[in-house]
Amino acid sequence: MIIGVPKEIKVQEFRVALLPSAAYQLIKRGHQVIVEKNAGAGAGYPDAEYEKAGAKIVADHKEVFAKADMIVKVKEPQESEIPLLRPGQILFTYLHLAADRELTEGLIKSGVTGIAYETVEVNKRLPLLEPMSEIAGRMSILVGGYFLAKHHGGSGVLLGGVPGVLPGRVVVLGGGSSGINAARMAQGLGADVTILEVDLERMRFLDITLHTAHTLYSNEAHLIDLLPTVDLLIGAVLVPGAKAPKLINRAMLRKMRPGSVLVDIAIDQGGCAETSRPTTHDNPVYVEEGVTHYCVANMPGAYARTATQALTNVTYRFIELLADLGLQEACLKQPALIGGINVMGGKLTHKAVAEAHGMKYEAPKV
Repeated sequence: MIIGVPKEIKVQEFRVALLPSAAYQLIKRGHQVIVEKNAGAGAGYPDAEYEKAGAKIVADHKEVFAKADMIVKVKEPQESEIPLLRPGQILFTYLHLAADRELTEGLIKSGVTGIAYETVEVNKRLPLLEPMSEIAGRMSILVGGYFLAKHHGGSGVLLGGVPGVLPGRVVVLGGGSSGINAARMAQGLGADVTILEVDLERMRFLDITLHTAHTLYSNEAHLIDLLPTVDLLIGAVLVPGAKAPKLINRAMLRKMRPGSVLVDIAIDQGGCAETSRPTTHDNPVYVEEGVTHYCVANMPGAYARTATQALTNVTYRFIELLADLGLQEACLKQPALIGGINVMGGKLTHKAVAEAHGMKYEAPKV
């Protein structure tokens, strides 16, 4: 199989979908790997390392799409890339289609088989999403604390406090991968941490694991009670493949103190606040109702080298499987891949995405 690795063209996206070492392994198994010039440079992997692995470097973005049987990416195709996709071709990347009807329609029209990292589920876990959730969760506390600084428009609260001064208060919505990592980082800084969660078993796990963090059953009344005293609010809710539930409306946001910060990790699935809208690393924040919103849709791209390594660690075995066996045989050997197929042959093949857009769903034919 010919595997194509294009350079990411989303604004300020420096990750790359395949490490040179992974390219080497694929080539060793008899496959061809085409890498766009400078695709890995932003993550610290120059073209020379891919060439040493046996990959072919091409200068033209379109050529990668034209020649490859399978395109391996990090982020969803941008508008200019959709026409480059074709029927029968496999696209393996993060898609987050529930938050983007236009992209959904574009991929359906292209006829490509789009497999989304974030909807491949193994034993009730999302192994291809977890490492990016972990990075986004840890990063949310770093950026949240940064924008709490007075000279960045924040309230001037130091999350860890100092002797004689109470620490800042962090509330995390959701106790999944990103939520627990946000809580761990906040706890490590010495902040007062509360996690809101609906799964009682998960709360027991969080209570045992995090020691000093508090757990609270997640409902609107509890959140409204907490908001007036929150310094940093982390939105870390996830419904696999579906649009994020809007847990925070504008009226609730007004209860927060001026200069407090909301980091909406769920923004790539539409965001969990009524006031959330996607931002970029170039212009990451805006203010609504006196609250600084950080809603960057590709947060882990800021730490491109760590994120690239973590991503390839989990995606490689699936890439190898698809390359070795083709889609049908790979799905037989690893049925979790079927749940990853969001579009196929001009059909929408993921139920949660179809429900998000009110579109027709058809089961993938593999």
